[in-house]
Amino acid sequence: MNGEGSDNTKRAILEVRGINKRFGKRQVVKDASFDVYAGEIFGFLGPNGAGKTTTIKMILGFLFPDSGEIRICGKDLRTEYEAAMANVGGIVENPDMFKEFSGLDNLKMYGAIQNGVTQERIDEVVRLVGLEKRIKDKVRKYSLGMKQRLGVAQSILHRPKLLLLDEPTNGLDPNGIRELRLMLRRLADEEGVAVFVSSHQLAEMDLMCDRVCVIDNGVIKGEMTVEELRHAGGSEREFVYTVTDVKTAETIFRGLGLEPVTAAVNSSASASAGDNNSSISVRMDQARLAEVNGALVSGGVNILTVSEVSRSLEDLFMALTGGGGSIE
Repeated sequence: MNGEGSDNTKRAILEVRGINKRFGKRQVVKDASFDVYAGEIFGFLGPNGAGKTTTIKMILGFLFPDSGEIRICGKDLRTEYEAAMANVGGIVENPDMFKEFSGLDNLKMYGAIQNGVTQERIDEVVRLVGLEKRIKDKVRKYSLGMKQRLGVAQSILHRPKLLLLDEPTNGLDPNGIRELRLMLRRLADEEGVAVFVSSHQLAEMDLMCDRVCVIDNGVIKGEMTVEELRHAGGSEREFVYTVTDVKTAETIFRGLGLEPVTAAVNSSASASAGDNNSSISVRMDQARLAEVNGALVSGGVNILTVSEVSRSLEDLFMALTGGGGSIE
């Protein structure tokens, strides 16, 4: 995890403990608990109707849980609302801007209603979000990506400890998404902000986040660092081999007590000619890699390539939710 081991990553900014929320007869969130730490980007995922949006609204104080507790910087959201929310910045929908004013004027007007926002702080956040060259332009001339940057700048003017973004990549092109990802990384690293992001862009969340949490049917199904995700499933990993004789490789794998996951020969014609180069994958403990490679070579199988298959965020999501539904 980026920044792992620093003091920031050990300090919980957001603490969610056993929250429940019911609308009529339907329980939307069931005993949900998780933490978000300073200096990390935390991804929150869920299929349609999973309870993700309701959870976000409870964190922002738009709704109160029926039971359970939410603390922000140690402040109970129910009993110390103002003190807790003073540590929060967020964009739940498109940020509100005065389009006929410049980005700088927008920040000055917003800063005027916050405590302790100086011109120096405005200049600082403009640099952090990378708008130095366009901050004096009118907002109506901004691209969607630039408006998102300005929205984030506005959200962090008062130095919040928690930044909450709901679907921040919506409408952005690939370059805009990449720029947003780098900007959030700077905020987490340079300001120690705990960044809470919900998104349906699984591949992008895979690149952006330090940890991810999946909610389904109102229940937290899993939470792990991206590094843990890569090696989920214990010591067993999946390795893909490209070999000169896939049939012999299959026999050798089975002789070692390993069941091949997949095996495919390029064509029957090439196979009959003895040139059946193909890929075959097998799950095993990484410690057995040298043993298996040696057995293949001793058995007359040339190894052209071997690579480990890393699990993706999509793999985790499908496994935890059963593949049902679409991402919110």
